[in-house]
Amino acid sequence: MLHMTLRWFGPNHDTVPLQYIRQIPGVEGVITTLYDIPAGEVWPSERIRELKAEVEAAGLKILGIESVNIHDAIKIGNEDRERYIDNYIETLRNLGKEGITMVCYNFMPVFDWTRTDLAKERPDGSTVFAYNEEIVRSIDPQTLFDHTTASSEGFLMPGWEPERLANIKDLFEAYKEVDEKTLFDNLVYFLKRIRPVAEEYDIKMAIHPDDPVWPVFGLPRIITGLDKVKKLMKAVDAPFNGVTFCTGSFGTNPKNDLPEMIRALEGRIHFAHIRNLEHVEEGVFEESAHLSRDGSFDLYEIVKALHDIGFDGPVRPDHGRMIWDEIAMPGYGLYDRALGAMYILGLEEAIVKNQEMKNA
Repeated sequence: MLHMTLRWFGPNHDTVPLQYIRQIPGVEGVITTLYDIPAGEVWPSERIRELKAEVEAAGLKILGIESVNIHDAIKIGNEDRERYIDNYIETLRNLGKEGITMVCYNFMPVFDWTRTDLAKERPDGSTVFAYNEEIVRSIDPQTLFDHTTASSEGFLMPGWEPERLANIKDLFEAYKEVDEKTLFDNLVYFLKRIRPVAEEYDIKMAIHPDDPVWPVFGLPRIITGLDKVKKLMKAVDAPFNGVTFCTGSFGTNPKNDLPEMIRALEGRIHFAHIRNLEHVEEGVFEESAHLSRDGSFDLYEIVKALHDIGFDGPVRPDHGRMIWDEIAMPGYGLYDRALGAMYILGLEEAIVKNQEMKNA
């Protein structure tokens, strides 16, 4: 069963109030975070309890955290990583004590995601995130950061925190010896260290794929498709170690067969981001409405694959178009994500009823 959620950044960072999310039929809860706590710092129990109480007071539940960000020292594997892993373990313990048992995270160097346009106009007049590889090749990381910040409508975009990216050159210098193998080994080390606390509190760690799933500015990529995910699942072969199945990220490579991947990862998908995008040409894509015919993905087959493997966890409509003159964080307005949630739940209802009729 799909447990529908919306991502919510908290009262001081999100234009969408909880009471609006509560009014979307079928939405059970939110995927949230303590947005103001920098990567590497411990999340205090008191702050987690306050966040939980606020969500529950609105008639919703916290069905997962996105994200407890990984400090760069852990990804790089330098001498400071033990301290930051210890802090991460303490945060997981504090979340577990409050009954919050799904954590989405990523292991991407420097940038959590990369787009060259945050407001590409679609034929219907809506605006969406878009990516053009030629543009990336023609600029440097600082230029991309400045452009993303300037295009964010004044909002702090997740993964593009100014204090962390204040000196991009130093960050790139710190990662210069980190190749794909080193990054993967550091991820495995991290997972093995946190395994005891994750298993003690039954916390499911759901790694988010790289976005896009190819190197950007020479940075390595390790969660790009089925083979890479299976490699990680085998390296730390335990139920807590799973994946956030993000159709939009895995789908940046049109060779990734999304329904096939879902079926091959039965039991290891802990969370799903469901969205659509349109492939324009190689290395060029733009996000679209969730409706299958608006993009390149068959969302019916994606939802059916999740149903077929018995997936029973949180999902959310991922980035939405900006529509109806809404002023909000790009990609995270209310209106189009609400439309996406209803479309996904409608697909699920049709799939379930078709199955019941076949079995009758």
